[in-house]
Amino acid sequence: MSARDHDGHGTHAASTAAGNKVEGASFYGIAQGTARGGVPSARIAAYRACYPNDCQGEKILAAFDDAIADGVDIISISIGPYIAVANFSQDVIAIGAFHAMEKGILTSQSAGNSAGLIASVSSVAPWIFCVATSNIDRQIIDKVVLGNGKTLDGIGINGFSLNGTKFPLVLGQNAVKNTCSTSTSERVCNAGCLNSSLVIGKIVVCDDPDADFEANIAGAVGSILKNDPFDDIADVFSLPTASLSIDKYDIVASYLNSTKEPQATILKSEAIQVGDAPIVAWFSSLGPNYVVPEILKPDITAPGVEILAAYSEIVSPSSSSQDMRRAKYNILSGTSMACPHVSGVAAYVKTFHPDWSASAIKSAIMTTASPMNATEILAAEFAYGSGQINPTKAVDPGLVYDASKEDYINLLCSLGYDEKNLRLISGDNSTCPEVSTKTLARDLNYPSMTAMVSPLQSVNVTFHRTVTNVGFANSTYEATTFTNSEVKIIVEPEVLSFTSLNEKSSFMVHVTVGQGILPTNYSKASSSLVWSDGSHSVRSPVFVYALSN
Repeated sequence: MSARDHDGHGTHAASTAAGNKVEGASFYGIAQGTARGGVPSARIAAYRACYPNDCQGEKILAAFDDAIADGVDIISISIGPYIAVANFSQDVIAIGAFHAMEKGILTSQSAGNSAGLIASVSSVAPWIFCVATSNIDRQIIDKVVLGNGKTLDGIGINGFSLNGTKFPLVLGQNAVKNTCSTSTSERVCNAGCLNSSLVIGKIVVCDDPDADFEANIAGAVGSILKNDPFDDIADVFSLPTASLSIDKYDIVASYLNSTKEPQATILKSEAIQVGDAPIVAWFSSLGPNYVVPEILKPDITAPGVEILAAYSEIVSPSSSSQDMRRAKYNILSGTSMACPHVSGVAAYVKTFHPDWSASAIKSAIMTTASPMNATEILAAEFAYGSGQINPTKAVDPGLVYDASKEDYINLLCSLGYDEKNLRLISGDNSTCPEVSTKTLARDLNYPSMTAMVSPLQSVNVTFHRTVTNVGFANSTYEATTFTNSEVKIIVEPEVLSFTSLNEKSSFMVHVTVGQGILPTNYSKASSSLVWSDGSHSVRSPVFVYALSN
């Protein structure tokens, strides 16, 4: 098979990272405006490693090998396992990304879409940039207008227009084939159960939130769906459809049951502005990192909800075989959409600093990220890592936390990897130095600082870090900590002075949390450390959480 995109996912991700600037882009007039990738002047090399229901490990590694050999600068991979692979020597993406890191290539990977399950983040290797997803200040809504004139707002991407024409409504349970039981179908509109002769020319009312596919197959004009369980993420529908919350859906059902000839029309979707952004999407996979518990994952958060980007014109935008439309642009949601945003930012940073290592670029993006509100997002750093990307600040971070291949080798050795498994990852004759067995994972020179402790116990942990000056040659940075009364942080020294660029300076961070402050598994204490010289603010999460061994 060729590398041509047969499902649109790769085209969407690639154009988000580096697509050209296009005026007037939209999905059938929805979300219209100027679209551009993160670095429109960059070039894209796309490697097809996956085929329908088939992402073989050797093909993923071959794609990494080809990309490295071709001299790419950044690798963006919006695929991954449902859960993290427990051993990096068996994780093909971790292995490929390690080889890329050695060549100075940063790999960004989507965190996963595990519906906010704790410890579900699937990208956990410290040399990979793991990306969670957040919403943007735009939401796409659809509307249904009942025959009595009442208008009900829903959530969904309906690119169709019925031109205001009202059509008869029919309950799914009243349009069931004789071969299906009405007692089990109710208004659900089960697969293959809608009777075409009873729904043609009508709008079907279905309890199933995904029944637009069945309504389309049966030949209905449109469908009204119950958004239950409630999902505030808009999907593309395959025919005119409104997806309503339970209370609004019940209004439709009540109208239908109380009206002799119930009718309705469905309006084309529109984009509205919302104020509560950025918030981590409910589907974005959460930490902690269960493979290396003291390396915070995800690393960063980026827009990934209802993103308009380019799409393959050989597949329908709704992925329904009944949908004959073809679109140059589509609106998708997922951590797959967030990942290329970060890839684009990484490429942007690299244009300013072509000699920076992968870890330095990663550090620049993490330490300049905008903080997110732990009171609004209960999972806190488990959900958003260092915070929301801030591309313009990332090009001038002031200080970076750099890490080398040798640092990662030492980490792997401290985690108990023997020579065989170590070399499966490194691809060379790497061996473990004696000192590595005494290295703590929390002391990897990482831009975030994380410690795992047992519940109910008092906490006294120390982090060791080294920063490299990439700001002003002559500069002095002072440490400020942001914490609450239950957490005490001491930084030694509190002042770092530099007289030249690329000069390094080391410090320690001592964290104390009182006994009983972290009473249960996954209870957490969020703090942060900021180094500032008056022009730069270099922020690192200082995160302690409880988990029984």
